[in-house]
Amino acid sequence: MKGELVENRIIVWDIGDSRKLFSSGYYGKPIGMPKPKPEEIDVPLILDLIEGLYLLESRKITVTKSKQRVTVDEMTEICKKEYHDFGKKYLVYKNFRDKGYIISSGIKFGCDFAVYEKGPGIDHAPYLVQVYSRSELITSTGIVLAGRLATTVKKQFILAIPKGEKKVDFLALDWWKA
Repeated sequence: MKGELVENRIIVWDIGDSRKLFSSGYYGKPIGMPKPKPEEIDVPLILDLIEGLYLLESRKITVTKSKQRVTVDEMTEICKKEYHDFGKKYLVYKNFRDKGYIISSGIKFGCDFAVYEKGPGIDHAPYLVQVYSRSELITSTGIVLAGRLATTVKKQFILAIPKGEKKVDFLALDWWKA
């Protein structure tokens, strides 16, 4: 399967490849189709850079830019320029994907990722994830805001804290009503 790097996104132009990628793990977003079923996809697929790197590393896609093949190292450098704390965020993304979760941008929830057990349109994302570094201070106000948001949208808030280059510690917050 082939993708083309266009600015800060990867476009899979072939409709068959778009359908296969989406149905094999809900990768990307079909252009102009909010909540599609895999068999309904009849448009190109847009991948964000993190997804693209993961798929490139996994050898599920090849990526080109100006008809030149993009390597994993080149893609990693592009991601580092595009994302703040890319290494930490990618480690968390990869950790969830490798465990079989579906992970998408959490920007509409004000966090790094929304994590699904089955996939968008099948279930709601039960988890919101924010990536922190070990040295980063987390204020009590920040915890309360995150908890209130997660509770309002009926999700569990998870702090993901990378430990070294391969491990991630997770701290899940549950809210109780008295």
